[in-house]
Amino acid sequence: MGAQGRDADPDRLDEMTYLLESGSDRIGGLDFQRSATEYVPRASQSASLEELMQAASMVESGVPLTPELEQALFHGSSLGGARPKAMIESGNRKFIAKFSSSTDTYNVVKAEYIAMRLAACAGLNVAPVLLHHTAGKDVILIERFDRIQSHAGWQRRLMVSALTIFGLDEMMARYASYEDLTDIIRQRFDAPKETLRELFERLVFNIICGNTDDHARNHAAFWDGKKLSLTPAYDICPQGRSGNEATQEMLIIGENRMSNLAVCLSAAAKFLLSEQEAIDVITHCIRTVHENWAEVCREASLSEVDRNFLWGRVFLNPFIFEGAPESIVHLR
Repeated sequence: MGAQGRDADPDRLDEMTYLLESGSDRIGGLDFQRSATEYVPRASQSASLEELMQAASMVESGVPLTPELEQALFHGSSLGGARPKAMIESGNRKFIAKFSSSTDTYNVVKAEYIAMRLAACAGLNVAPVLLHHTAGKDVILIERFDRIQSHAGWQRRLMVSALTIFGLDEMMARYASYEDLTDIIRQRFDAPKETLRELFERLVFNIICGNTDDHARNHAAFWDGKKLSLTPAYDICPQGRSGNEATQEMLIIGENRMSNLAVCLSAAAKFLLSEQEAIDVITHCIRTVHENWAEVCREASLSEVDRNFLWGRVFLNPFIFEGAPESIVHLR
């Protein structure tokens, strides 16, 4: 990065620098090398779970942290996305750690943990999560499902984002839609009927928990060279909102992206579901949230202030029930 090193202005770096500095432990099947003939893996330095948990005492004792953990804990990180992040290893498991930020107006890390846990309670296929507290920060650990440990070391499970599947670039991402994804699933995915139901459940749960950040990079599929199959769900992170009306990042059906359960019902046929089957999915998700809310909040040690902020405003916002049949509205 030149004489300025890490102090270089990111906007002045060219694309080649970004490719060569991106590291090999990345999502997907691509890597970038200086040589056309010799492969040199550029694995980023992962921290151990023990280092993460002992970070505060290590700093107090003057013991240096791994550069990545130190960067994420105290300076933010270059892993991408809105949250400071770090790679964590523990035995035969790899995690991405997301940290709380001093600019958070509510506990975003715990909100994501609660949403992921409630999604699992509802029967969705989600990445396993853990919650820890270290160096004065809450940390959510999301287990990586795109890595397999073998006798030869870590291997990738090849995966592609929905943005790649759509053939869209970042500037065209606003045109990505669940409706188009259902067409692709019927043509190119393993077990299309089961996959479509799972995708519908994820859409419904995103709306119930207030996750409006469901853009096409937050959906992905494994690729085995012949067929696609949905990865576990990830980045189910409730988003703060000031009013009731909200929209999803991806279009749901037609030009409609409103965060509303009635819109989901109007799209049910695209997911090969009858209206009653769709109502049953919605009912099950809402009841699961009601029945498990208190316990999962206790599990996360969520404060009463954050509970009051999330419940009825982010989770189960009144707007999501507008226009829905009485069988759903009465669950509000």
